[in-house]
This record gives sequence, C-alpha cells and structure tokens, in this order.
Amino acid sequence: MRNVQAGGIVQGGSTITQQVAKSMLLTPERKFSRKAREAILAYRMEKALSKEEILHLYLNQIFLGHGAYGIQAAAENYFAKDVEQLTLAECAMLAGLPQAPSRYSPYRHYGRAKERQRYVLGRMVDEGFITAEEAAEADKEQIKIHPRVNWNLTESAYFTEQVRRYLEANYGEELLYTGGLQVHTSMNMKMQRAAQTAVRENLREHDRRRGYRGPLQVLSAEEQEAFLAEQDAELGGVPPEPGRLTRGVVTAGSEREIQVRIGSFPGRIPLDSARWASPLRVVPRGNRAQGNATADQTRLPVGSVILVRVEESSDGPLLLSLEQETETQGALVALDPRTGQIRAMVGGYDFRQSQFNRAIQARRQPGSAIKPLLYAAALDKGYTAASVILDTPVIYQEKTEDGNIREWRPTNYSDSFSGATTFRSALTHSNNVVTIKILEDIGVGYALNYIRKLGITSPIARDLTLGLGSSALTPLELATSYAVFANGGIRLTPTYIVKIKDRDGRILESVDPGDFPRGPGRDQRLIRQIPERVISAETAYLITNLMEGVVHEGTGRRARALERPVAGKTGTTNEMRDAWFAGYVPQLVTVAWVGYDVERPLGRGETGGRTALPAWISFMQEAVKDMPPLRFPVPDDVEFHSIDTATGLLAPEDAPGAVIEAFAPGMAPTRYAMDERRIDARDLFRLDMDDL
Repeated sequence: MRNVQAGGIVQGGSTITQQVAKSMLLTPERKFSRKAREAILAYRMEKALSKEEILHLYLNQIFLGHGAYGIQAAAENYFAKDVEQLTLAECAMLAGLPQAPSRYSPYRHYGRAKERQRYVLGRMVDEGFITAEEAAEADKEQIKIHPRVNWNLTESAYFTEQVRRYLEANYGEELLYTGGLQVHTSMNMKMQRAAQTAVRENLREHDRRRGYRGPLQVLSAEEQEAFLAEQDAELGGVPPEPGRLTRGVVTAGSEREIQVRIGSFPGRIPLDSARWASPLRVVPRGNRAQGNATADQTRLPVGSVILVRVEESSDGPLLLSLEQETETQGALVALDPRTGQIRAMVGGYDFRQSQFNRAIQARRQPGSAIKPLLYAAALDKGYTAASVILDTPVIYQEKTEDGNIREWRPTNYSDSFSGATTFRSALTHSNNVVTIKILEDIGVGYALNYIRKLGITSPIARDLTLGLGSSALTPLELATSYAVFANGGIRLTPTYIVKIKDRDGRILESVDPGDFPRGPGRDQRLIRQIPERVISAETAYLITNLMEGVVHEGTGRRARALERPVAGKTGTTNEMRDAWFAGYVPQLVTVAWVGYDVERPLGRGETGGRTALPAWISFMQEAVKDMPPLRFPVPDDVEFHSIDTATGLLAPEDAPGAVIEAFAPGMAPTRYAMDERRIDARDLFRLDMDDL
C-alpha cells in the first residue's frame, strides 16, 4: 500500500525470515521479481526451520554498522565484549541499530543511538519482557563505547582496495563477494600503519608551511547555537577522544590562547601551538575572516568554525591544536627487494576522500630521481665514479615547423656551473647539465632501453629531457627499478598477494611452488616470481655506492637520521610541482612522493629533500626498527683505488684531495695524476682517461 501510494518502491515490508532469505540467498535489488523469489524462499525456510533457528541466522548475519555483521561482531566492535557479557542497556542499543546502522551509530551519533535505545526499552516494557524500573535503570547506565578500529578501512584502505580490484578482475564479482575467499597479502601491518601516519603528518606539515587559509565558515549567534546543539547530540555527552579531528566554534580569544567550544565541551588552543597561522587574532563577530596564507595576518571572528585536533581530554577544557585539511596529496610504497613483495602502500591523504591510488595509478614526473637509472646506464657504457665531465653552459637548438629556431638551455638548480666535475659529484649534487651531457654521450635510445629493463613501463620521451625526469611514471615503477640496485642487479615483479584460498581451503594462487603438485594447471595457479638478472652485480653495487654518497654529502643528507647504511636520491621537477625521495637499505626499498593532483607549484624551496624525504624518514625509522643494520654487499671483483678528484686519475692515498673510489673490474685508471701535469678540462666535453 505504501508503494502504491508513493507511486514507486519506498518500502520492502520484509519479515525477519524474508530479510534472512534476501541477505543470504538473493541480491539486494529493489524489484518485484526479487520480492516474489524472496517470499517463496521465506515460505520454504519457515517449513524447514524453527523461528529460533531463523532468528539465530538473522542475528549472526545482520549488518550493524562499522563493518560488523552479526550481534557478536557488533558487541566486540562497540563494547569490546562477548554477547554473554552485555548488559540490558547495551543489548537495547544494539537492538536499535538494524533500522539504520549509520544513522544510529553509537560511535558517530551517540545521541541518536541513545534515543533509539529508549524506544527499544519502551517496547520491551510494553511487551512485558522487562519492568518499567528495569528500563529506567538501563536508561541511566553510562555506556562506554570501545569502537574496534578496522585497519582495513583506515590505514590499509589503499592496499586492500588494490587487492579487491585484482580479485574482481581475475575471479569476478560473484566469487569475490560470495566465495568465502581467504586472501593472504604481503602487507606488513606495522609498516602499513607507519606509512599512512608518515604520509598524513608530512602532508599536514607541508600544508602548514603554506599558511592558514582561514575558517571553514563563520556562524551568526543563532547559527552557532544550532550548530553546537546538533554537535552535542552527536557526542551524546561524551567528549571527543584524544587524536580525533573535529570541528569547533571560536568563542573568544586572548593574547595567549583561542577559546573554542565543541558541542557543550569548552576547549582552548594555545597560540604557541598555532605559530604557523600567526600573526593570529580573534576579532568580534561580524569582522572579515582571513588566513595568513593570503593576507598579512589570520583573523578569526567569534563564531568561526575551525578544524581542530583533540590533544588532551581531561576534566578541564579540552587541549586542542589548530588544523586544516591539506590540499596536497602524497604516496608511499615500500617493497622487499629480495622477494618483490609490497610491504606497505599508501595512495593518498585519506581513502574516504579519494580512492585514486597515487602509488600505482598516478604518473608524475620523477625529476632527478630518474638520474640513478641513467648513471647506471653510463657505468655500463664505460663511465666510472671518477670520470670527469665539464659542467659549463650548453645550448641546444631545434628548428620548429614554422621555420623558427627554438633554444633549450638546461641549468642547474643553483643556477651556477662548477667546471670540471666528477661523475660521483654530479650525482651527489644532482647536477643537471652534467647529466644531460652524459645522456647525450651514451645515447637516448640506449638509455631508454636500459631503464626499460629496470622496470619502467610508462611512455618515455625520446629526447634529452629524459635526463631531467620529464617523462611521468608511477611511484611503484620507480620503486621496482631501485629494487634492482638493492637486489644486486636482479629484477622481480612487485606483488601484493601471497596466497588465495577458497572457502574449502583449496589453494587458488600462491607464490610458493610447493603449494601445488606438478600437473596440468600448476603454472596458471602459481604466482610466478622468476628472478631475472638485468644488470651486473658490480653495476648495482657501484650505483648503490654512488647513492650512499647522495645521502652522506648531497641532497639526501637528512636520510642519515636512520643511522645505518642508506642509498637514495631526491627528485624535484620544474617549478617544484613534484617532490620525490627514493631510497633503500638492503632489506627494504621505499619511494615517497608529494604533489597536487591538479599540478601546481608546491612552494618556494619545496624540493624532494624538504618535502618528500621527511615522510620517507618517518616511515623508515619505524619500518626498520626490527631489522639489523646491514652494509650493502660488495661483489668480490669490485676494485678500490685512491683517486685524485681533480683529474680522476690514480693518486697516493696520502695525497691532498685523494679519495678511495670503487671500480668495476678493469675500469680503474692506469695513470697517476702529477702536480705538474694537471689536466685543463675547460675545453673538454669528457675526459677519456685511457687515452691520456
């Protein structure tokens, strides 16, 4: 009758039995044909099962919010108890959830959940299950909510969504959602949580450096009262817990703090903790609101709605900190170079805001982070860490279609030139001009084929801008290529799934060949991970050794905070639109990226070393805590010689300016530098030491 009156389907009118039939045996589509099948199945269930058995099925599969299916799961989720331990008040609150779990969520809308609980208690009194006194006692009970955090929906959402996409693509929706699959992933939960925290905190820190953009809105006195009353109902008399981000209303201010109200709870923000938004003043209602990101100072009129984080929740006013939603995005991916298994993957600031996984879907220019791949190619073309290349201005000309001449003048980040520069120094200090000259010398085609075998699959421009990282690729691609260096020259295909079983325990896929007997179909079920040597162990070590220099003396110096052997490289693109850091220890390779989804500058001085490296460090400090500090293994035939850095020739170990350098077998220079035969490299493009 309701549907006829409304002219469409607005209500299902299902009994408990029909709901069980729909949820267990049918789809949720709103069609009369489904309703007819539901009625037939319900009739058959009534014939085969008792009411208690049907209710048992219902209570064990009904959705009760926040990923909880069934009463037991909900009891654990909300109250951290088993069903047998629930009080009458807690039972009544759960019984009120089936109508609308999200609307009556005790976690998000405690006030509504409390109203629904009173309704349930009243119906229990009406039906004679409890007395009015028992209902009143239950209503007075202070219920403590202990929401179980579902890490799959918070810290690991990007990872698990990628797994879901894989399962849907390879097994179909029906098996994915109804097959009872057991999926063992390569994710390390500790690393995943550290990765998500590192990305978020780093993005917030960058956003603070850009300044405060002002309040979310400014309320009138009447709007403020309504806003706080609604907020108070949602809180249900329970103050927000420490660590929570929430909205607050500015009520007053002084020279030392901002006074804020969250529902009925007063709070304060010490101005010392909001220096990134200073100078900051609270002004009377009606004044214009502004932030120091676009003006000379921050002005918060009374009634301003601002985003705050709860730092401490005690008997007095809540201790808060000023926050704002970040506009930048970030990504981080970490994998074990020995197995290719992805240990952590974060694709953005918040999965609930954007499901776009920037770790594997976003192609962005890597800037100088591409240079180690090209320098490795140069090593295999005869260059050594001691090769001397001239860092001087260079101009490239190209004739356009209209007959004009277009010039390209590559420059270094410092806008200066250093003259004769060693191969090592050029990578350590991310020298652009020297990289372009090296790329021109070895050939763009050769370099392109070389980085392809390292794991780069994205389209790459076939020109000299390749040396500056002008072609976009994904963070996972970059991590894959750096893993080749960390793994001694062996490339592995990244994987995030270790094993898949069906509901009967039959293995559908596995990385372990021992899980399958030999026979037909074995190869199809095996997640093949065939190690492939793509560069020599010597080249892998030499480029690793060069990137250790980047960390010790160059643009990646902050990574020394790990206090263990680290190799890595920063990456920054034109106008600071993308910031990268790719680095590794022997057991783990990690790539971090920061940028705007719609490309624009990150800000002055926001290089890879300042903007992306802090997230890398924060993650790695947690990720490697339980890993012993290891040195990168040195191949037996790598040679070490004392070198004169001015000429790249051999020198006595005690000679001024001499350093110990690593060489592939037979690649060390054979002559000694002499003070009276200093080589003038000003007019040379490259010094070929073997011909001197």
